[in-house]
Amino acid sequence: MKNSIKVFAPATVANVVCGFDVLGFAVNEPGDEVIMQLTDKPGVVITKITGDNGRLPLDASKNTVSASVQHYLHHINRPDIGVSIELHKKMPIGSGLGSSSASTVAGLFAINSLMNNQLSANELLPFAMKGEELACGYGHADNVAPALMGGFVLIRSYEPLDIIRLPHPDNMYAAIVYPEVDVPTKDARQMIRSKVLLKDAVTQWGNIAGLVSGLFMKDFDLIGRSMTDVLVEPTRSILIPDFYKLREIALSNGGISFGISGSGPSVFAFAKDENTAHNITQQIQQHLSGLKIGSKAFISKVNEGGPRILD
Repeated sequence: MKNSIKVFAPATVANVVCGFDVLGFAVNEPGDEVIMQLTDKPGVVITKITGDNGRLPLDASKNTVSASVQHYLHHINRPDIGVSIELHKKMPIGSGLGSSSASTVAGLFAINSLMNNQLSANELLPFAMKGEELACGYGHADNVAPALMGGFVLIRSYEPLDIIRLPHPDNMYAAIVYPEVDVPTKDARQMIRSKVLLKDAVTQWGNIAGLVSGLFMKDFDLIGRSMTDVLVEPTRSILIPDFYKLREIALSNGGISFGISGSGPSVFAFAKDENTAHNITQQIQQHLSGLKIGSKAFISKVNEGGPRILD
């Protein structure tokens, strides 16, 4: 049995505009890295965190990575195991790109690998959702499921948990821009209406079904016209600088869709090729720069592999 491992887990785009809490996909970059070592002293400890500017707790019971590992070890009846964790944040916290999810999934994938893969990805998912619950108060799976399994996923049901991997066009690129403004996930969730009009629900159901159908049919036009959100985006878009202008820029430069990634402030557009995706991010970043807002951009196909061992 190996006693140390280094793992990368990817960022994710959750909701995918109309699929609040039920759709998400993994991207190739950014992501987080975890270095894990088995030790002689029982218990889980975090020895080092980088890239977080001191924002994340070193207390093992309060950090999503270590807390999830503790749940895992308890489940497999190995609380006697000693684990030392280094977390290296390679992506912005509070970006809407599944920062806590990437860390948690990297930790779970690492400990499961060191324990000779006792659990499948499906069996690891509830532990990852526990990490999300610690991070934002609600154990949703639209970030952790694609981060853990790779690909584009649908959460058909939470009780019981039912995860379905969806196909998608091979040449579809996500153009992602993270405006460097602060949108805490907990605050963004609290803004959402708890009750919706039936006519709005019907519109949303149609769009979700249209998006899933478009992915299966690899029909960019159907994907694009289905990616409309009448429930969450109208409220959350208030938190994102010039959101509707950014949408206009993306669509006028060849994007087939545009929306908020997770709870924001990151935004993304789907494009039919890499050059178009690059042009969209450049134009959006240029506009944000004019507003005196810094930003980071990422271009990626859907990441099919999920987490991976680095050495």
